[in-house]
Amino acid sequence: MPRAGQPRAMLCFMPGVAFVPALLVTWSSAAFIISYVIAVLAGHVEPLVPYISDTGTKPPESGIFGFMINISALLGVITMYIRYLIIKKQNESSHFIRSSCNMFSLCIGLMGCTGMGIVATFQELSVPSVHDIGALVAFGSGVVYITLQSIISYKSCPQWNTYFVCHIRMAISVISCIAFIPMIVFASKISMTKIDWTPGEKDYTYHFMSAICEWTVAFGFIFFFLTFIRDFQRVSIRISTEIHEDS
Repeated sequence: MPRAGQPRAMLCFMPGVAFVPALLVTWSSAAFIISYVIAVLAGHVEPLVPYISDTGTKPPESGIFGFMINISALLGVITMYIRYLIIKKQNESSHFIRSSCNMFSLCIGLMGCTGMGIVATFQELSVPSVHDIGALVAFGSGVVYITLQSIISYKSCPQWNTYFVCHIRMAISVISCIAFIPMIVFASKISMTKIDWTPGEKDYTYHFMSAICEWTVAFGFIFFFLTFIRDFQRVSIRISTEIHEDS
């Protein structure tokens, strides 16, 4: 028994943290799908491949979209930080990457989550320039993050990852990178800001192609984080706090 005034360590164990990326994947998918369904049923967007942001621009879906995407950004931060800790711990015994590379990857990922928060907070029609900057940061940083994580996964083979998982991650990264470029190119050719697009009107083709690429990149992120679940099942987080007892 600790004496009065001595610190006492209280340990809380979390047996496996696979629920974190699982919750991120489920919540983010629900955010996209729910806002899309409400926007289409309300007649605010056409059902044929709108921009993701278009489905969260007008009420009532705007409130749901903003709330759920902000929570997704928070879950993304938690997932990326745990991933950082996992790699840091593995690297202590295996030394497969520089610690600065792991930190750099985390910083890029946090930038992407910040971009998500900007997208969720500043509506497309209200503050289009800020919204577009947030989207560019979110998607650009996200693509860089998953690419770096794919490379790190290969570096950690075969001790900490299987080549099969590495191949899947790299395939998702390549597809996301390929889709990201035309997404930006086609979006830059659109001369107006609107959400109620109809086939045949000016710039519709650019909008349609850019939106397809946007959905591809977004769900590329979701499928990539899905591959983290197995890794997170094998680790536990120990939280240690010190409690002082007064005499």
